Amino acid sequence: MRLPEGPRPVPTCTACGRLHHLDPKVGVGAVVRDDAGRLLLVQRGVPPGKGLWALPAGYVDAGEDPREAAAREVREETGLEVVCGAVVDVYPGGGGASFFLAFEARLLGGRLAAADDALDAGFFALDALPELAFASTEDVVRRIAASAPGSP
Repeated sequence: MRLPEGPRPVPTCTACGRLHHLDPKVGVGAVVRDDAGRLLLVQRGVPPGKGLWALPAGYVDAGEDPREAAAREVREETGLEVVCGAVVDVYPGGGGASFFLAFEARLLGGRLAAADDALDAGFFALDALPELAFASTEDVVRRIAASAPGSP
């Protein structure tokens, strides 16, 4: 393997000339609110942000639809079933992902219980949030607050 020069060098096999593209790692998360408008958060059990709170989130597996990956992460970390819809935003890398997609999600059912790499899980009012792990979760909170009736 050799690394050619240039603004975005791509490793190239010296024997056959084939390019070896380094694929980004895609993170996804779900913005889930209950009937009272509270936001679903999980307490992270792994770095980065271990012990802090964030949207239920994880990585997209090869060949997996990003919305289905976000719904899977919610199920794995909280026991809840959701369906993911519109993209809230795409955030630059952080927390191990090359970029992070946050999806609006509608709660379908399930029984709330922290699992997988979540230490705890719960719904929180926007004025009673625990310490948040990531700027993306903070941005989602700002967006929800700004869209609330009576907000400036």
